[in-house]
This record gives sequence, structure tokens and C-alpha cells, in this order.
Amino acid sequence: MNNSLYDTLGVNKNASTDEIKKAYRRLARKYHPDINKEKGAEEKFKEINAAYEILSDEKKRTQYDQYGDSIFGGQSFQDFSRNTQGMNLDDILRDLFSSGFSGTSRSGFSSKGFSSGFGGFDEENLDLNAELVISFEKAVVGGEHSFSFQGELIKFKIPHGIKDGEKLRIRNKGKVVRGKRGDLIVKVKITESELYEREDDDLFRKLNISLRTALFGGKITIATLKPEKKEVTLSVLPNSKNGQKIRLKGYGVQNRKSDIYGDMYLTLNVVLPNTSDLDSKLLENLEKNLPKD
Repeated sequence: MNNSLYDTLGVNKNASTDEIKKAYRRLARKYHPDINKEKGAEEKFKEINAAYEILSDEKKRTQYDQYGDSIFGGQSFQDFSRNTQGMNLDDILRDLFSSGFSGTSRSGFSSKGFSSGFGGFDEENLDLNAELVISFEKAVVGGEHSFSFQGELIKFKIPHGIKDGEKLRIRNKGKVVRGKRGDLIVKVKITESELYEREDDDLFRKLNISLRTALFGGKITIATLKPEKKEVTLSVLPNSKNGQKIRLKGYGVQNRKSDIYGDMYLTLNVVLPNTSDLDSKLLENLEKNLPKD
């Protein structure tokens, strides 16, 4: 029985959960598209994520250990993942591992592509779809959430680091037909933040500082979106310039697969005082001594 999922992560079948996690983190760093620009790196990164998604889940790993690569229609996992171009690999794998196995998945995926149904019969789609709008901050930190759908209160957990347009599957909240109930597929829309912008796992924000702080330096305490450390104090060096950037390592978005935090990048914005608020002697001295253009 082939076990190409383990080959993807470079571990043996008896690897511990900790060994699998370490292997995933090492490979994720190596093939991350922001780091590795070589051809094929992005596809490799997707394979690594998908393999870890299965092997890090005890139930899914048990199923895979039992059936091996027959789950993928007899293909290796690498070939299977490359044959899903244009389709959502995560959705396909989720479907595979939420159904029983008999050579073909509930979704009808085989080595030749998608068939019309399971075992020659069309299966009624019991899933329902909904769109949910959440705040930027909730998308970053995640947490419990509830909303009303067709008269039913739906409670579920939003994973930290979710991105705009991602879909979440909420089990047993879909249509009910002949005693069976489907799932609710929720498409997440994220509102814009007045403070932050996000690129993958990094956060960006403008930081207003006084002219005094820019000239002579000082310490500033700012709020963060890191649950275990909601404030951080940083030092602004003397003679800091408008537009200057400061990197706060590890204060970005926590990647929900690797658990690694991105960074926060601050752009200094020097707020000039109104001359009417300055002491007349200071103002006179400044006008006399400040260098001209």
C-alpha cells in the first residue's frame, strides 16, 4: 500500500504528531511563495499544507492509514493534487474524509476526474450556502461567533487568520431530507479596518507621532491584535523621519496551519503642531534658527 502523504512531508508512517508538525513547519518555510520564487514552489506548498491537514488530524490519519493511496483513485497524492487544478483541493479532501471509502469518494472523484455521482446514483445535494460578514479584527484573532440563519441560531468557531472569501463548513446545519441533514457552507466576507491593512500574515498600519518624539525619540505603547500580548511598547529613535518604517516581529496574523505569526509594519507619520499652539518665544526662536529650504 502506497503512503505518499508521508512522502510529501518526508516522514515515515510511524512518525509522531510532533515529528509531523516539525516536518511541516520546516517544509512550509522552505516552499512558502513569499520566500521561494522557483517554478513549482507554490504547488509544492499547497501539497504540503494539504498533507499536513490530513496527517495532523487523528481521525483522518487513521482513515488514510487504512486505505492508503486508494483514496486518491490509486494515484499518488502528488499526482492527485496536480489533477485538481482549477478546483479547491481543500474542499475535495474535506469531502473525501467525511465519507466512507469504496474506491470512489462521495464527491465522485476518481483518477479520471469527477463522475456524476456515487455508485452510479445521483446524490441529492443537502448543503446550503450563506454569506457572513465579520470584522477585520475577528478575522485575525478568530473565536466563537453566532448568527441567525433561516430562523435557527448558528454557533460556531471562526479560525484565526481566516481570509476574505474563504468558506467554512458547519456540519449538520443544511437541508433535511429523508432523515439526512447536509451542511451549511459559509462564505466569509471581512470588513475593512480603519487602522490596519493585511497582506497574507503581515499587518500594516500608520503610527502618528509628535514632532517632539520624532526629534528627540521616546517610547510609545500601542495596542496589538495578539491575544496573549494586547499591548507592546516600542522605542522611537531620535531624528526619526516621516514615512520611516518599524518592524514588530511576531505581531502579525497567526497562520492557522503553521501557528507561526507574521509581522506588523508601522509607518511613522509625524504630526506637526499648529504654530498658534506654540509659545511665542519658542516660535520666534524656531523661525530664526530652523534651516531654510
